[in-house]
Amino acid sequence: MAIDASKVPQITLPNGGSIPCIGMGTFGSDRVSAEEVAAAVAGAVRAGYRLFDCAACYGNEAQIGQVFQAAFDEGVVERKDLYIMTKVWNDMHRDVETACRKSIADLRCGYVDMYFIHWPFPNYHAPHCDVDARNPDSKPFSVEEFLDTYRQCEALVDKGLIRHIGISNMTIPKLEAVLGRLRIPPTACEIELHPCFQQQELFDYLNAHHIQPVGYMPIGSPRRPERDIVETDIADLELPEMRAIAQAHGVHPAIIALKWAVQRGQIPIPFSIHNYIANLECTMTEPLTEEEMRTIGTLERHNRLVKGQVFLWPGAKDWNDLWDEEGRIVDCADAEEN
Repeated sequence: MAIDASKVPQITLPNGGSIPCIGMGTFGSDRVSAEEVAAAVAGAVRAGYRLFDCAACYGNEAQIGQVFQAAFDEGVVERKDLYIMTKVWNDMHRDVETACRKSIADLRCGYVDMYFIHWPFPNYHAPHCDVDARNPDSKPFSVEEFLDTYRQCEALVDKGLIRHIGISNMTIPKLEAVLGRLRIPPTACEIELHPCFQQQELFDYLNAHHIQPVGYMPIGSPRRPERDIVETDIADLELPEMRAIAQAHGVHPAIIALKWAVQRGQIPIPFSIHNYIANLECTMTEPLTEEEMRTIGTLERHNRLVKGQVFLWPGAKDWNDLWDEEGRIVDCADAEEN
């Protein structure tokens, strides 16, 4: 089944241009092979998807690039029809252009529509590591280091390698520290957003600063990496309110989570091997009522699923230090106090 891509609602970006209101993520969560992800992307392109969220660290850009090239060669789409997003990984913050050029070559896309700084610090961990893994070279967030990385992204805009700059996994204190010092404002910020983790204050802050929220894990990601799963996590789709709304619409609760995301104004980027057509189609079918939107608005449980433990620096207390939950950036001085 194919959906007319021209019928998928578009969002006008704060600094011009448009982007589909929903995209396809390509993170296999350490559970899905690169080949399986690429096969899903191949099906999604032909089904009508035009927005794809990639990343160097997902380890599958070369396979996805083969899919894009085949779609171009077969006339399924032209490059200008796709909105391709990717990210610089933490170990390349000091050499962003090299990382970007490799992603462009792997994805066979010529340029990147949106290039994200994947995490706001250069703390690196090995692929598929467990929750206790720590890199002794990890450090707290540094304004100057972040600005150095961001300015490299600005240079890539000047060179025509990327069209928009994105930031990701930021907090309000970090944004406050850097936004006033950027020559080219960020177009979007990719953060964890789902019914039980709505991040309303950050969501409102981004909108107030004309930064488009992009939501990863929009259905609560039941297949996320094992290292991010703890017993206290809440399964969004199993909440009775979500199930009741889904029953009223005759759909799976995942569809309700995506409808809520789109109607709220964030761009969800779910990954699915089998259900991607339904995910896209739901943006054009019966919307949620105002009452249903209000009901989902009450489901905030501060249920952060991506804790980020593997990015902690020596002396950090726990994963909460990554997210500036006390309203200030946690730095080396805090670590020494701990």
